[in-house]
Amino acid sequence: MRILYFAWLRQKIGTGEEQIDPPETVATAGQLIDWLATRGPGYATAFKDARAVKIAVNQTFGDRETPIAANDEVAFFPPVTGG
Repeated sequence: MRILYFAWLRQKIGTGEEQIDPPETVATAGQLIDWLATRGPGYATAFKDARAVKIAVNQTFGDRETPIAANDEVAFFPPVTGG
């Protein structure tokens, strides 16, 4: 799974992109956020207020209930991005 982080999420996590293999129990974008938040302090800080994070799966806006699969691209970004 390809994960993209934008703006302050990228700054807090320390990378703009990564390839991950989440556990099989992670089936929605919300479950992915919850799992990512356990990966370290930068992730925990970035996803502390998950309501402030927008989600896109395969370049289509989604929400915490959006299903995800192993070969998906999931992007996380703040509500307003510029430039």
